[in-house]
Amino acid sequence: MRIYSTLLLVFCLLFFATLSYAQYNGFDVSGGLIPENEIFSGGPPRDGIPAINNPRFEPADKATWLRDGDLVTGVSIGGVERAYPLRILVWHEAVNDNVGGKPVLISYCPLCGSTMVFDRNIGGKVYTYGISGLLHQSDVLFYDRQTESLWSQLHMKAVTGPMTGTKFDILPSTLATWKEWKSEHPNTVVLSRNTGYRRDYDNMPYGGYEGSSTIMFPVRNTSNRFHPKEKVLVVLSGDEAKAYPFSELKKTSTPFNDKLGGQDIVVRFSDGDFVTATDKSGKPVESFISYWFAWYTFRPDTLVFKAGGSSGSD
Repeated sequence: MRIYSTLLLVFCLLFFATLSYAQYNGFDVSGGLIPENEIFSGGPPRDGIPAINNPRFEPADKATWLRDGDLVTGVSIGGVERAYPLRILVWHEAVNDNVGGKPVLISYCPLCGSTMVFDRNIGGKVYTYGISGLLHQSDVLFYDRQTESLWSQLHMKAVTGPMTGTKFDILPSTLATWKEWKSEHPNTVVLSRNTGYRRDYDNMPYGGYEGSSTIMFPVRNTSNRFHPKEKVLVVLSGDEAKAYPFSELKKTSTPFNDKLGGQDIVVRFSDGDFVTATDKSGKPVESFISYWFAWYTFRPDTLVFKAGGSSGSD
């Protein structure tokens, strides 16, 4: 009887371990920085959304398929200027690239509207990232192919696996319309639709998601101060963070000066989606774009810019 009980216990443990393994797309999420019950499957399996690992580019004048109003994530590093259209990123969410000699991860989470660029060189080793198919706080969880650790985009660090606690270094990027980006950067090249995958890059798969108030997956912290999908420029300085809602920026003459974490910054905003944050010398500071609900759930203590008034947390 004792042997039978032992075998039954072993069987149960193996069964639940296998169930957990399948639930999390084959990733070990135990002992991480985030609760296991806050990690959800987004639907696709691991690599069901394929990252682009060998990106190809074309000159701006050849990208006739891009409309002036299409949004792009723009990057300028070491004299090299590249535009990554959201029409492509929405289908892939990650591009492992090398720009101006620097290995970078171009990341985009359609659910959070967050576009961020990270340095793939961490501690002298270059990592390659894929899409885990898992989400935390509605935000994409990437994984590195070297250690299979999960990395949270908006936490900006590894949250499970051997790399747990390791932080991403954020690199400057700009979200802009294609017309605005190529006007500011006439020598830019554009990520080609020749990605190696068959996707309908003329269509956006999330339909009216951006305009709706629907949040598809659970989040811990919520705020009604702005529409959930209000775009905000997030600026980071040390331990402080500040959100600049586009609706507030539209009420303000730019550029304007601000201060965050003891750092002087200059914010510039156009009528489109072109927004930048620099120091007084014109050097980009750590910043990126996100939906309001997404940034707030990760940083409810964030400061918030208000046109013509003082800033404060929600």
